[in-house]
Amino acid sequence: MINVIVAFPKIENGKSIKNILIKSGFQVGSVCVTGAQVLQNADMLGDGIVVCGYRLQDMIYTELHEYLPPHFQMLMVASPNLCEEREIEDVMCLSMPLKVHELVSTMEMMVYAMERQRKKRKAVPKERSQEEKQLIQQAKELLMIRNNMTEEEAHRYMQKTSMDSGTGLTDTAQMILSMLS
Repeated sequence: MINVIVAFPKIENGKSIKNILIKSGFQVGSVCVTGAQVLQNADMLGDGIVVCGYRLQDMIYTELHEYLPPHFQMLMVASPNLCEEREIEDVMCLSMPLKVHELVSTMEMMVYAMERQRKKRKAVPKERSQEEKQLIQQAKELLMIRNNMTEEEAHRYMQKTSMDSGTGLTDTAQMILSMLS
């Protein structure tokens, strides 16, 4: 589920948007009136969508966008002329007066895009540190000596053990070294 932060200078407007989003099945974490509150909540969440107005009590949307963590998207609700003149391309904009179905469909589209990005980030394998690589290599060498395996067989054995036990390859290598050393 994608986290949503609603931010408008008037708390009543923020609560109205929050209610619409919750009724439509979105998870709204907080309603804020300042950019500082948004940034504090965003830092705790890691990723999500900020639904905001053009101007908050302490900053405008461009400043807020600049300080948001990298995996946050922004949906601005503003007057038609402000939407046309927006300075940042990757900020989505809905013009006032706000139509509920437009808000919901735009949010659904943004959530879908974020979930796809999240899956892509997870699909990229993490780069192992030099220490981890050495640990895995030592475990393979120990298996090759003790069990008379080729390097490929030792690696496959470690991968299978890792998958069967639900641990990472580095943890499996540590386990092998502690058991066989």
